[in-house]
Amino acid sequence: MNCKHFGECGACRVYEGGYESQLKQKVDINQERFVKFFSNPIEVFESPTQNYRSRSEFKIWHVGDEIHYAMNHIEHKGVVLIDTCPQVNTYINELMPKLIKAIDEKGLGFKLFGADFLSSSNGEIVVSLLYHRQLDQAWQDTAAEIAKDLGIYIIGRARKQKLVIGQDYITEKLDIKGQNYIFNYIENSFTQPNSRVNEKMIAWAMDAFSDHKGDLLELYCGAGNFTIPFAKIFDKVLATEISKSSINAAKANMALNSVENIEFIRMSVEEFVDALNGVREFNRMQHINIEDYNINSIFVDPPRSGMDEFTCKFSSQFDNIVYISCNPETLARDLDILTQTHEIKSMALFDQFPYTHHAEMGVKLVKKV
Repeated sequence: MNCKHFGECGACRVYEGGYESQLKQKVDINQERFVKFFSNPIEVFESPTQNYRSRSEFKIWHVGDEIHYAMNHIEHKGVVLIDTCPQVNTYINELMPKLIKAIDEKGLGFKLFGADFLSSSNGEIVVSLLYHRQLDQAWQDTAAEIAKDLGIYIIGRARKQKLVIGQDYITEKLDIKGQNYIFNYIENSFTQPNSRVNEKMIAWAMDAFSDHKGDLLELYCGAGNFTIPFAKIFDKVLATEISKSSINAAKANMALNSVENIEFIRMSVEEFVDALNGVREFNRMQHINIEDYNINSIFVDPPRSGMDEFTCKFSSQFDNIVYISCNPETLARDLDILTQTHEIKSMALFDQFPYTHHAEMGVKLVKKV
């Protein structure tokens, strides 16, 4: 990756030999980490080598009367001042110097400390500007001018304040196995940052379920990133998520894709298991007759903390498990439990975060005979 700050900026780590070398290090580390569970080669899905991030966050640093984007120094020696970043997609990269200039010239830099970018693959962008002060009508009027001039949406955020100039989401189109899927990505909510690798990850998960029929249970469904494509290959999908905003987004995304065979439920795993076992009744489950489902497959995509023992044991009752993990360490811990009842059929590494130590993993497990 061609970056004048490479080796200083903490967003990346220097790997001698470039992209292929850093990817090989990740593969080797994780091949060794999981060898006790899976001795075959791990399938590897590469990232574009630059302009791969559609979501990014930058500090705003004040030097006298000037403002700059900034990132933490790789050795924790203060910050590195930047004007562009080759990690981010080309639309964000081109916008960055124009936006900071407009903010400076129009006087919106006072007590501004952060700028978060969210972009679609066709250049629709929401920028969140973060302040240590309350924002007034004058700020709104000026931000509206900048948004119009640059063709973007702007969100002003301060303590207990959110001001929306235009809209607070972008619409992304993903090409998965030759079919287009449409998603609204909402500002300040989780989305996959690397769209091209995300497409590969969803396609791999769909292939992992390709020989399984019936219905699917999904835990930690978020805004439906996997759920909606899964609806094309299963009869019905029952998906749970604890975040209310994510469930609302998932339902909106379901409508955008004209999908009707998904039920989204706002519940924790513990609540859902209690409902399944008849331990407790929930109003959120009253419209669902679990007896109508023929579930023998489960998909999980937990946060970095992974799944707890309770959730692993619950998942183990299903014949087929596909597990996507953003933390190989907690995945290895959970596989200690899951492989007591299931055999790993395939593993994959998705390079969501090039030039870092992070790797996304995928595992397909089938119950032992």
